[in-house]
Amino acid sequence: MKITSGATPLAVLDALAVDTETTGLDTARASLVQIAAVAISGGRVRAQESFETLVDPKIGIPGASTAIHGITNAMTRNAPEFREAWARFGAFACGRVLVGFSIGFDLAILEREARSAGIPWKKPRTLCVRMLASIANPNLPDQSLDMTASWLGIAIEGRHQAPGDAKAAADIFVALLPHLEKRGIRTLAEAERACLALTGQLETHHRAGWAEPVTRPDALAGPRAFGSIDPYAYRHRVADVMSAPPVVVPASATTRDVISLMVERRISSVFVSDTGDTGEPVSAYGIATERDMMRRIAARGEAAFADPVGTYATRPLASIRGAAFVYRAIGRMDRLRIRHLAVRDEHDRLAGVISARDLLRLRAGAAISLDDEIDAAADAKELASAWSTLPAVAEALIGEHIEARNIAEIVSEELRIVTRRAAQLAEAEMASEGLGGPPCPYCVMVLGSGGRGESLLAADQDNAIVFAEGDPDGLEDRWFGSFGEKIAAILNAAGVPYCTGGVMARNAAWRGSSALWLGRISDWVQRSRPEDLLNVDIFFDLRPVWGEFALANTLFDHAYAMGSGNPVFAKLLGERISMGAGPFTLLGGFRTEEGRVDLKKHGLFPLVAFSRALAIRHDLRVRSTRERLEALGGLGIGSESDFDRLVAAHGTILKAMLAQQSRDLLAGIAVSNRVETGALSRPDQAELKAALKALQIIPDLLRSLMFA
Repeated sequence: MKITSGATPLAVLDALAVDTETTGLDTARASLVQIAAVAISGGRVRAQESFETLVDPKIGIPGASTAIHGITNAMTRNAPEFREAWARFGAFACGRVLVGFSIGFDLAILEREARSAGIPWKKPRTLCVRMLASIANPNLPDQSLDMTASWLGIAIEGRHQAPGDAKAAADIFVALLPHLEKRGIRTLAEAERACLALTGQLETHHRAGWAEPVTRPDALAGPRAFGSIDPYAYRHRVADVMSAPPVVVPASATTRDVISLMVERRISSVFVSDTGDTGEPVSAYGIATERDMMRRIAARGEAAFADPVGTYATRPLASIRGAAFVYRAIGRMDRLRIRHLAVRDEHDRLAGVISARDLLRLRAGAAISLDDEIDAAADAKELASAWSTLPAVAEALIGEHIEARNIAEIVSEELRIVTRRAAQLAEAEMASEGLGGPPCPYCVMVLGSGGRGESLLAADQDNAIVFAEGDPDGLEDRWFGSFGEKIAAILNAAGVPYCTGGVMARNAAWRGSSALWLGRISDWVQRSRPEDLLNVDIFFDLRPVWGEFALANTLFDHAYAMGSGNPVFAKLLGERISMGAGPFTLLGGFRTEEGRVDLKKHGLFPLVAFSRALAIRHDLRVRSTRERLEALGGLGIGSESDFDRLVAAHGTILKAMLAQQSRDLLAGIAVSNRVETGALSRPDQAELKAALKALQIIPDLLRSLMFA
């Protein structure tokens, strides 16, 4: 079961709706007589997955209580005692979030029973459906279960018995989800925080002797909230651990010959192609493993030794990029249940192989399969479920002291994969709606921080589409316009919000034919009007994610060739950089608003824009800020120490922003680029101040290097 964090969307939450019946209403004296629960998953009530048991209260059940729930002393006489019932419930709950109507009462009863039975009590993560209903509709005449159910059109069966009331709570919770989303409450932590703001209701619970009905998300955040992971898998690339060069045999080679080769080379697999040559595209190869040969021999006996290996090699070949992080290789092999994975280079050529033996010493947590959960997602909800794991992964990696730039690269990689999967799902939707397949070859591109490999957890959509041919508002353009709409809607539902600046392929300005894009780029560069440059710069960070990559790569190369040949264009991009009043007070402290400083405005934006403008000017066709700064330093046009300080400052700023965003997401606070400086340790404050001060040289450095 997927690990739940505060960033988990309510719509994909694995939860149990729970209800209890007792001997009375006084939580200091009442005993449990019945507990029931029903599962909620993927925004649906799973009525077939339910739990119910009577409990022997060891005291008499008053007649007044029996009159309400119908449970008699005779019915509970042979029922399990609390210890046994609680153990069975715990096995069923399996760590899922508990929701219930006025669940504070149930929690108080369960805690008292546990303590009386000598069982250590740890409050589960919980949500109160009654409080959520009052948030969704503050105008309800009263907050009773019956009134709430009536408002939502839900019929309750078995009222005042635990199974019936648990089912009612589950139905109400699911029905509330769209109402809560309209109020900006989408995640578990956001729901918890909204409930905790209802201080009047919390005080009523307290006076009644009930437990606090909602978990405080801040208490569950932190580097260890996600669990233990092996940092190796997040620090190293597949190319670091693969075996290369790949061993390739012709399809005509016999099993006997291949076994001899494998014994000689001490390998457990070979690649198979018609020619036996290396350096071909991955699609030209199959794979034969030692297990394949053992099965062949078991089935055919000695005759198998003469069989051509091409007759049973596995095709198509499962593969992964050499530049991918190792955790993705582990996840893909686990999902596909294979022990060997081909490795391809950036030109889609076979580069090597990674095996289970190579990865045997690596251990990692549930996040390791994130990429392949995305690849296997059937709809936006499943994408949202996979994407929501990312903040907890980031928090755990921060705790393992993984460099912030590495984490940002991981976030960017997953953002690109989510965009790729959204495009695949959108294409399938177009076909299912009778709109046909793509009218011509095309490529979906991710722009901005996602393309640079520097996305943080506040990422929104920045994407574009280039297609091979077609006029504006023509047949092709209209198809890709609808396609872009679907991509944007899927991404938004998955938790990657719409771009506020409109940089999305659903908008005509961010899609077009190859010819149209080439004309746009030429127009941007040659006219260089300031009003044209508002969003143009992020185009130079583009990275293809789905379709015909050559279409996007042609645009990338053309943009840099044009930009480097027109110094005025790069100069205008640089002039957009403004250091402003700066992030410091006269006394050297942080100039904050509500205790926070905007590190994108005062740190990340000027640094990224500076390195991008100079990379364009000097035709350095690399994407990340670090690569650009290091490449500029390598030109010998400035002080190497200046570039080193800027590289270090970039890492420090990313680290502070990433840590803050992760904490905020898990705590249900709206994520932003602002960092709470008072929460930083003194050494971290000093490091951040030094980083921001290092950026003050940017305007002068830009002027001196633009025409160097």
